[in-house]
Amino acid sequence: MAGTSITKVFDLAVGHTGLMDTEAREAGFDAVATTISAKTRAHAYPDPKDIAVRLVFEKKTGRILGAQMAGGEGVAKRIDVLVAALYAGWTVEDLAALDLSYAPPFAPVWDPILVCANVAKKKT
Repeated sequence: MAGTSITKVFDLAVGHTGLMDTEAREAGFDAVATTISAKTRAHAYPDPKDIAVRLVFEKKTGRILGAQMAGGEGVAKRIDVLVAALYAGWTVEDLAALDLSYAPPFAPVWDPILVCANVAKKKT
């Protein structure tokens, strides 16, 4: 059970699935995390919102152990992608290879999940 949750407070949505890095280390994993900040839409589309994505993963294998994110929009869609990746036992390499949808009103060419996964790959 991943313990997935999402909530919204005013204009801020916050989502979580799996383990936080401190929880993962307490459970005996050699866990590391990476966090990025990005925009939720293509830069040319009006009113993009900020979003922060944090991936927790095993250092040696790259296996995803958890994720957290917060932002002005798109958190629910993205946390569900990370729940599926966690459930499937994916690595950050698998996640980085995912072909996520692109449309300026909904996501930039490089979705924040993909950006975070590519940064995480450098730590494995």
